[in-house]
Amino acid sequence: MSTTFKRALMGAAAITAISAATVSAQEAQLTFLYTDDNPANTERVEELTQQFNEEHPDINVEFISTGYDAVMRQLPMQLAVGEGPDIAKVADRTLSRYALDLRPYLDDADAFAELYGQGLSTMREGEPADSDSINGIIWTQTFNLPFVNVTLFEQAGVELPQPGATLDEIVQASVEVAEATGVAIPFTLDRSGHRMAGPLLSSGSEMINENGEYTFPDEAAQGVIEQLYGYTETGAFPKEMWGAAGGAAYKSMGEEFANANAVTYLAGNWMVGTFDDMIGDAFQWTAIQAPCGPAGCVAMPGGTSIMAFEHTDYPEAAAEFMHYIGSADVQRQLAEEFILIPGADVGDLQYQTDNENVQNAMTVFNNNRDTPIPQAYQLNTATGNTAFFNTIVQRMSQLIVGELTLEQTYETLESDMADINAEISSEE
Repeated sequence: MSTTFKRALMGAAAITAISAATVSAQEAQLTFLYTDDNPANTERVEELTQQFNEEHPDINVEFISTGYDAVMRQLPMQLAVGEGPDIAKVADRTLSRYALDLRPYLDDADAFAELYGQGLSTMREGEPADSDSINGIIWTQTFNLPFVNVTLFEQAGVELPQPGATLDEIVQASVEVAEATGVAIPFTLDRSGHRMAGPLLSSGSEMINENGEYTFPDEAAQGVIEQLYGYTETGAFPKEMWGAAGGAAYKSMGEEFANANAVTYLAGNWMVGTFDDMIGDAFQWTAIQAPCGPAGCVAMPGGTSIMAFEHTDYPEAAAEFMHYIGSADVQRQLAEEFILIPGADVGDLQYQTDNENVQNAMTVFNNNRDTPIPQAYQLNTATGNTAFFNTIVQRMSQLIVGELTLEQTYETLESDMADINAEISSEE
């Protein structure tokens, strides 16, 4: 049976329900926790899961959908005590320390590993450099770039920011467009530390050193923080965008862009398919190159993974499902339907769209795949990275709403980094 929880009921309750899954002696019972910003994507993966169940009468995979914030907050705590789903889609690849190594359970493990290539190395938390474990699959690859409402730029008579444009040049152009068109939000980005990482790295901020110690905020990072704070003071980046949520809670601003309430929105290629559905032909839009700085024009990389976890009672069945959901056919099908960059090396993707906005945006994203610098990839797999990104959101939010001054923000972040580094050291 497939179970989809309505988004209004998401959160800890959805994840807690996993522990109560009924175990049958006749079949392997698995739970698969899934989250995606695009409801259509979630529905399609649920259909694929049901198809697997029909083809494997000895295995029953219960599909459970929930929100990203619930996965980010609740799942690590459950896995730490050997509980939670058998399989889950995650953005935090450091959770691979709880993952089931699929290699012993796959019929042709080498071929499966070849399909995913070097990406598998990002899911080998704490393992030797020569490890060949298969701790999951790279579900999607992402890159963070600004989306722009081309129609609004044309109405305002303002040229689109060109490759090489700095963050300030992009924001100022967006302000000019907003003032000319009456749009409320010149510039915004998701309430996420990961979204801030690209501009921070482009500025020359080190963020993390070669020993895995967080060195934030250095002088370059302080400059970006001050810059973003300044935008909230002038209204270029309305403070309500981040101040409305508490703590480190994630909040997507995609709906504001899709409703033409925002001129420029810094997100990533996972939103392209969603915008195709939500915007239709209401206005023209595209992506532009990552904001540039002294260290380059870094499109912060990211992505999602699907992992089976070592606490599962049915490792063979979990590996069978992972082989199915991670197959080249399924990866191609979902990538082409939902305009994704897949983790599998399937090649020659034929995106199912005649929408020029989608085609143009994906061209820009693919052209930015070589812009990330080594620290960008290091941040995505570093121990403590979830705490690091969450801390940025929390302190930036406190600054924006007036709970902290700039100097207090820097001092608090330095203290936070010391705590994170100390905790990492204590676990080694």
